[in-house]
Amino acid sequence: MVVKRFSIYGRVQGVAFRFFTLKEAEKLGVKGYVRNCNDGSVEVIATADELAMAQFEQWLHQGSPSAKVERVIVSDYSSGETFDRFEIKG
Repeated sequence: MVVKRFSIYGRVQGVAFRFFTLKEAEKLGVKGYVRNCNDGSVEVIATADELAMAQFEQWLHQGSPSAKVERVIVSDYSSGETFDRFEIKG
């Protein structure tokens, strides 16, 4: 399992980005969370196997139907947190 942090920039708030991210994560078996950030970006913490993570990352570059993703910053993430499911925070 890999754990990654995604920061997604563009028109990603107010366009159901978190809801569609939740649905895509559930479809792929990704666990973690998505939340809006004060700077207008969206943060995703995700854990999954390599294949599911690659598919999820590809989806994040497109986003929800009304979103306009301009940039996705990906980094490894380690906090010791464990996730039972994928959820929307904040």
